[in-house]
Amino acid sequence: MYPIENVKMWVGDVPVEPKALEQIQAIAKLPILAGHMAIMPDVHVGIGATVGSVIPTRSAVIPAAVGVDIGCGMCAALTNLTANDLPESLYSIRNSIEKAVPVGFAEHKKDLPTVSGPYADVLRNNLKATVDAFEKLVILKKLGNANFQKVGKQLGSLGGGNHFIELCLDAENRVWIMLHSGSRFIGNLIGHTAIDMAKQQAAKRDYGLADKSLAWLDEGTPEFNAYIEAMQWAQDYARLNRDTMMNLVKSTLLAIFPHMQIVGEVVNCHHNFTSLEEHFGEKIWVTRKGAVSAQAGQMGIIPGSMGAKSFIVKGRGNHDSYCSCSHGAGRVYSRTGAKNFFSLADLEAQTQGIECRKDVGVIDEIPSAYKNIDQVMAAQTDLVDVVHTLQQVMCIKG
Repeated sequence: MYPIENVKMWVGDVPVEPKALEQIQAIAKLPILAGHMAIMPDVHVGIGATVGSVIPTRSAVIPAAVGVDIGCGMCAALTNLTANDLPESLYSIRNSIEKAVPVGFAEHKKDLPTVSGPYADVLRNNLKATVDAFEKLVILKKLGNANFQKVGKQLGSLGGGNHFIELCLDAENRVWIMLHSGSRFIGNLIGHTAIDMAKQQAAKRDYGLADKSLAWLDEGTPEFNAYIEAMQWAQDYARLNRDTMMNLVKSTLLAIFPHMQIVGEVVNCHHNFTSLEEHFGEKIWVTRKGAVSAQAGQMGIIPGSMGAKSFIVKGRGNHDSYCSCSHGAGRVYSRTGAKNFFSLADLEAQTQGIECRKDVGVIDEIPSAYKNIDQVMAAQTDLVDVVHTLQQVMCIKG
């Protein structure tokens, strides 16, 4: 449908904007590419690199392809609650969760006294070493003492944009907690600093890049090593941020439903990250910008837009996609475009029956700003199997 050399696409009947195709073509021509790109059905134009793309690179990583919300991803947990346990109005529950979890630009007034999760000790022990290693990128000068405190205060906070906390129902009317967030201020700072450094390195070596954002860091250099260490730390921070928010939401719900329990595995997955993996007999760096790892049997989450369906999936290990799948529905309208095109009446109509904000501040997240999630899922049946289909009943946006 969209033949591009060195690119394999899983888009089915999902339209792809011309500017996204141009962006894909630019990436596909890079000399560091270690095989074909894999394009997911939620593909759309991104800052630096195309969202919904899987980029294999040899002995190099493109910081802008990883992005500035390093480790952004999803977390979902099944509870023993059912739809019958929920009150007719979910407003008070939404309000209680918004008080427990800072949203938008808000953060905790102080570091959380108890931070739990599998990565907590690693983060505490490695933070100083990571920042010291990243000093070559002048991150300490940018961070400063006041901003450094954000690292603790923002742990367990949502952020803005398309980040969310939801209550959902599956086909058996069981209640799920689902949330979406990343590495907040510190990940953004690491990302921007590394992108600037890669551009400076590209200029010195005269790579002749048409798009300066696609500059890369070469493996084996001090700059590359510092970035990888800081990026991996930010990925762990992002995962712990989601774990912490999940605990805060769980505690809030326990105060309302004392019998509530989390049932089974909590799924927690990144969709903005890079990792060293073996594909086609070679160790390469695989960067997933708006894509989820979908190794055979690996659990993942593909959310729809506010008011649409979401999916808990199991990877099929398709090696042509570098064992990946989409990270959501993908935007059709930019944020500005959605605000200009849709009205409050549209927002109210498209989120009918869902407890959520219905004001001008979230028009850019209206369901019609995103692609049809059913078409997106139909285009990747060889990448994942659907385990649960979820329908939102409450959504908190930053």
